Amino acid sequence: MKRISRVSVTSRPALLGAAVLLTLTSASVAAADDGRGPLGVTVDAVASRPSARVGALFDADRAGRPDGGHFCTASVVHSPRGDLIVTAAHCVAGARGDLVFVPGYREGRAPYGVWKVTRRFLPGGWVEGEDEDSDLAFAAVADRGGDRLEDAVGANRFTPGVATGATAVTVTGYPDAREKAITCTNRPAPQSSTQQRIDCPGFTGGTSGSPWVNGDHQVVGVLGGHEHGGTTADTSYSVVLGAEAAAVYERAVGAPRSA
Repeated sequence: MKRISRVSVTSRPALLGAAVLLTLTSASVAAADDGRGPLGVTVDAVASRPSARVGALFDADRAGRPDGGHFCTASVVHSPRGDLIVTAAHCVAGARGDLVFVPGYREGRAPYGVWKVTRRFLPGGWVEGEDEDSDLAFAAVADRGGDRLEDAVGANRFTPGVATGATAVTVTGYPDAREKAITCTNRPAPQSSTQQRIDCPGFTGGTSGSPWVNGDHQVVGVLGGHEHGGTTADTSYSVVLGAEAAAVYERAVGAPRSA
């Protein structure tokens, strides 16, 4: 089973999504985006300014409101225009209609507003052959009443080129069976020269696109890649953020925005 994609509704077992509040299994701690905490333990994310940078993706109705349940995760990354989010390519490549991003989504509420996706930017490797080593995408969102997304919730920095496992990271995402985000801190490990993995339980369907954020508020991974992010709820994957990821980011930053 794969994490949810735009063309498949078969995801990791849904029951696992309801069992993410786990007992403490390790005394190890590590610095990460949300402070110090146990390694490899998944809990509900606390509503905060940093966690508000992560949100859920929805299909949009004609009025630009969320239509149906959330299906993937995305997060705000710094850009000159303050309008960029990053997610997995398989989350947005097959979407035929409009999408919206809801940062800090929680229990049916949008505390920081609903932001319409206006453009999507995908690597050539994904467009040409859905290469799992290119499973990364950016999207731009429209301003709301003259306000920019980054001004509303802040942003992490998209940082390709960081060595896998250099530090622990915090992964935050939205299982499609839950109405609030979950979070886990652990140290990634190499899966191959192009893929990295992390052991964090409970990351079921819907968590594709979850950012891997280190203690310097840098996005150093995005859940996806190998087998759309993995076939079990306990181990997740990301492409290694290298030259291709950097090029897509630069293209997204430099692309003209439509009115």
